[in-house]
Amino acid sequence: MLRKNPSFRNNPFYVPQSLQYLVRKFSLWSMKKEPDLESALSRNRRWVVNNQIKNIILRCPDRVAPVKFLQKKFKTLDLQGKALNWLKKYPCCFDVYLEGDEYYCRLTKRMMFLVEEEEAVKDMQEPVFVERLGKLLMMSSNHRLNVVKLNEIKRNFGFPDDYLIRIVPKYSDMFRVVNYSGRRSSMEIELASWNPDFAVSAIEAASRKQGSEPCFSCSLPSSWVKSWERSRKFNSTPYISPYLEIRGLMEGSMEMEKRTVGLVHELLSLTLWKKASILKLGHFRREFGLPEKLNVLLLKHPGIFYVSNKYQIYTVLLREGYKGSELIDKDPLVVAKENFGELMQDGLHEYNRRRHLLNLEKKKKDIVLRGLEKNKTRSSEMSDNDDGGDKLGGLFDPEERKRFYKVLFDDAVP
Repeated sequence: MLRKNPSFRNNPFYVPQSLQYLVRKFSLWSMKKEPDLESALSRNRRWVVNNQIKNIILRCPDRVAPVKFLQKKFKTLDLQGKALNWLKKYPCCFDVYLEGDEYYCRLTKRMMFLVEEEEAVKDMQEPVFVERLGKLLMMSSNHRLNVVKLNEIKRNFGFPDDYLIRIVPKYSDMFRVVNYSGRRSSMEIELASWNPDFAVSAIEAASRKQGSEPCFSCSLPSSWVKSWERSRKFNSTPYISPYLEIRGLMEGSMEMEKRTVGLVHELLSLTLWKKASILKLGHFRREFGLPEKLNVLLLKHPGIFYVSNKYQIYTVLLREGYKGSELIDKDPLVVAKENFGELMQDGLHEYNRRRHLLNLEKKKKDIVLRGLEKNKTRSSEMSDNDDGGDKLGGLFDPEERKRFYKVLFDDAVP
């Protein structure tokens, strides 16, 4: 067993082991921040929170939620402060009213219209959801996915809340619900039949359109010379489809890395916003054959993926899916959800306008009150001077009267 040499501590370049661990840990996440992509991530934050509040209200009896109840949910939404103040910021989305001694919240008519519009889009998109779910199962190692885990990322793929009872039983030729262990948490969706039409990745579909060999694109400026060199080297070996079996691939090999990068690329391509939480992807490590340190792999390919720790949530974003801060190909469900975002923004502008008018009114009142205070002070000073006339001062003082006449007639008074 090796012993630590105490002389190392006298070395000016010595770094303690604990500090080395922290340096290594944070260096794994180091990636140059890009304002456009960071903006794309931050723009969704308020929308995500309000969308969750909307879903909570829709699940309440008569679609009305006590504000006290929503306040309790704020911790799960990672929000601080008063729920009442937050809801009042979006008057176009949430209708807050007082009944008795308690505040309640319901969705506005405009908001309910967008909810119905979104539901109509989901009905139209059902074949797309079937294809996405089929692709996810076909990429998994045993063609099964745990329902609890799948529920964590269902909104990334646009799946409706009731997909398990609305979609899965309807397509029994493709899916079936199984539970081999008997535990409630072990319920899984299993692929009933393989569909070769689904086993075509986004990269393969794009290459067919262009009439070229499938390869990964590099969405980086030309000044990133080393990254471009690594990208060309990575593309020099054949592309491996994520729908192929991984049993013949050796862990740690270039082929395995190529397949894993292709799989993450395909997963992100299937999401609505071409992004996902790295932590949630890690939950499927066994099912998709992902490496333990997925973040390290993603950072090795900056031309394909962009990694951000916005809001302390590590997110991977597919670079080719964005032009600047805008999503290039928008799913119809994304368009419907963006209408909600616009309504939310209108409500925020209305709230800020009201706040501005209230502040102006408050300033006017302050100016009036200050003016009244000044007038009161002035009148008080005048009354004090008047009180001084009762004494033998002013013109009632003989000496003062002499001086007055002397100035008036420029002559001495006898």
